[in-house]
Amino acid sequence: MKQYRTHLLVCAGTGCVSSGAFALKDALEKEIAGRGLKDEVLVVTTGCNGFCERGPILIVHPDNIFYQRLTPADVPYLVEEHLLKGRPVPKHMYVPSAGIEPVPRMSDIDFFKHQRLIVLRNRGRIDPEKVEEYIAYDGYEALAKALTAMTPEAVVAEVTASGLRGRGGAGFPTGRKWALCRREKASPKYIICNGDEGDPGAFMDRSVLEADPHAVIEGMVIGAKAIGAAKGFVYIRDEYPLAVARMGIAIGQAKERGLLGENILGSGFDFDLEIVRGAGAFVSGEETALIASIEGQRAFPRQRPPYPAQQGLWGKPTVINNVETWANVASIIRRGAAWFSSLGTETSKGTKIFSLVGKIKNTGLVEVPMGIRLRDIIFGIGGGIPGGREFKAIQIGGPSGGCIPKDLLDLPVDYESLTQAGAMMGSGGMIVMDQDTCMVDIALYFLRFTQEESCGKCAPCRIGTRQMAEILARITAGEGSLEDIKKLETLALTVKQGSLCGLGQTAPNPVLSTLRYFREEYLAHISEKRCPARVCKNLITFFIEPEKCVGCLLCLKNCPANAISGERKKVHVIDQAACIKCGACFNVCPAKIQAVAKYTGEEGRALLDERPAPAEP
Repeated sequence: MKQYRTHLLVCAGTGCVSSGAFALKDALEKEIAGRGLKDEVLVVTTGCNGFCERGPILIVHPDNIFYQRLTPADVPYLVEEHLLKGRPVPKHMYVPSAGIEPVPRMSDIDFFKHQRLIVLRNRGRIDPEKVEEYIAYDGYEALAKALTAMTPEAVVAEVTASGLRGRGGAGFPTGRKWALCRREKASPKYIICNGDEGDPGAFMDRSVLEADPHAVIEGMVIGAKAIGAAKGFVYIRDEYPLAVARMGIAIGQAKERGLLGENILGSGFDFDLEIVRGAGAFVSGEETALIASIEGQRAFPRQRPPYPAQQGLWGKPTVINNVETWANVASIIRRGAAWFSSLGTETSKGTKIFSLVGKIKNTGLVEVPMGIRLRDIIFGIGGGIPGGREFKAIQIGGPSGGCIPKDLLDLPVDYESLTQAGAMMGSGGMIVMDQDTCMVDIALYFLRFTQEESCGKCAPCRIGTRQMAEILARITAGEGSLEDIKKLETLALTVKQGSLCGLGQTAPNPVLSTLRYFREEYLAHISEKRCPARVCKNLITFFIEPEKCVGCLLCLKNCPANAISGERKKVHVIDQAACIKCGACFNVCPAKIQAVAKYTGEEGRALLDERPAPAEP
């Protein structure tokens, strides 16, 4: 194999691709060829690097230099300085915050150095479309071990001893599910990978499928051997075209090399995989609804028991796990259950991937040991809240998760602790909120999402979520009553206890958790007709304080509704009838003057009565 002195690793996950990663790759290859470096420098496209909001990302290996937000125009200077003159370019490096020196090496950046990688061990270092690169990093070694040196019972026992729990929802023990399916006498048996990731702000499964598809395949073949299945399906939502394409390439490569299909690795074991593209319904992520979808039926959940491990796809025993769960299996078989169970907590073993998004400096994909504190994720890996603003809450577990307040920043991230706090692990979405977030509005946002995505099969979910959303909408409009809080709590309990599947059973979590930790905001909306976060438009009045206005024209120029009048260096006035309450004026007003103020409720109306009349046209 040809040896190169330098490899340029270009992140080609969806985030970086949307920011121009392929154009960057083309520019690098052209410049390298033009400089006569083709025999010394190789450009490699990798899967998701994780630091998504910094894309396009380039890592220079073996120097471990991390470059961010590059454009094709940056390439000539970068190649000349770094590759020809050996001088890394600071202006393209990561800077933690203003006044701090750039951090050249990826391993020294806080976002990366506090993580612990198992599922994401190959991120940013291999080309996901080349099976040889996966094999070079111990790929398919675990499969060879499982097929030639272990019995199916031993494989199940190893996964059980590891303590691996499902990474896509409630955290059911993976080994127990496999053992239940293996004991079933009916045949054929099936294996399914649930890649139907529909949570707002979540992209864990997509990134793993794009960056390391062979890890998922290897885990599934091992699982198939353990339970005695000959056929498997990888269910990927249709909105993930890059994941579908790379998984398709990986399956083809695995078949060509005898890692899938008939007589795998000469062991006599046959197993094949097929990709099924989901139609985008959120409820398809529920395992029985997903099974119905593969069968060609509408994605309706089914009553359980019987569980899929007993009667699943086409009524046959079926093991269904999500992408991250399958991607853990090979490492467990290769390195042993004791190694995996040494990570995490007593009841939550190993690591967990989270998508860290929202009001946070470092947005991206992180893998951390179970039991890590929320504080260490938000302020260590995430870098804290931008603009010096105050942390308010973090929503964990997708639209059916809960909102955890700043008082619980030292909460350990494990299944039991999150459930006790009113949230859930879910698939791993984390949405950070700052002081300008209205928690009633957030509860309404997530409840509307689950209501719209409800399949409508059972009345508690179909009707209850709609009624709860209507109550929340009244409260945010300033039309709520104290009785509405009692109604919300009663409805939430009814929906949780009466719904058929996990979507309905967990849909009230955002409402219950915000009522639990932010009840005073509900009371402010109801009793004071005031939104403390100044988000709910019906409870906001914008006006210009005459004594503070310097007539800079910034508010006038930035008002999309032309609701502001005034001349330079003279007091401006807002026409309340034309104001759409978008906040653009407030956002651009000079910070030290704050001529445009936000007021809410009775306070706003009282001040509004004293405002100057609009200028005559």
